[in-house]
Amino acid sequence: MKYITTIGEKEFDVEVIDEHRVMIKNQIVQIDFHPVSDQPVYSLIIDGKSYEAYVFPTENSWQVLLHGKQYAAQVEDERERRLRATSSESSASGKEFHLRSPMPGLVVTIAVKEGQKVLKGDLLVILESMKMQNELKSPRDGTVSRLRIVAGESVEQHQTILSVI
Repeated sequence: MKYITTIGEKEFDVEVIDEHRVMIKNQIVQIDFHPVSDQPVYSLIIDGKSYEAYVFPTENSWQVLLHGKQYAAQVEDERERRLRATSSESSASGKEFHLRSPMPGLVVTIAVKEGQKVLKGDLLVILESMKMQNELKSPRDGTVSRLRIVAGESVEQHQTILSVI
């Protein structure tokens, strides 16, 4: 099965060959991907190099936290891509986006205020978890419509932190 994965402005064609091999950019890559516990923590081994990542779904993407940085990854198969391209539905840019905590942690910094305009990639919140500070950034342009937390507050995994419209 072939998938198109979009991270930021970059697209990657990923073809799943079997349980332990994928093809990316016409190169076969050996992989091993397993959950570590009941949390959304995964052990990922790519061509012998080991990584630990938090991976969790949101309304329209997968959020991946790797090396203290959060990435929004949209994954669709070839069929979904064709259907979306031919669909006449309007863009989701008018919908409200809810930033949810990728893991339990402590809100260290809130970099925005209600009513503030933000651009895609702007820092919204710094969340500390497992002694690492993680920058949570805006996935799109918009206006911060509602802050649901304060600096110094502990949050649970998937708890809504703020909304952008």
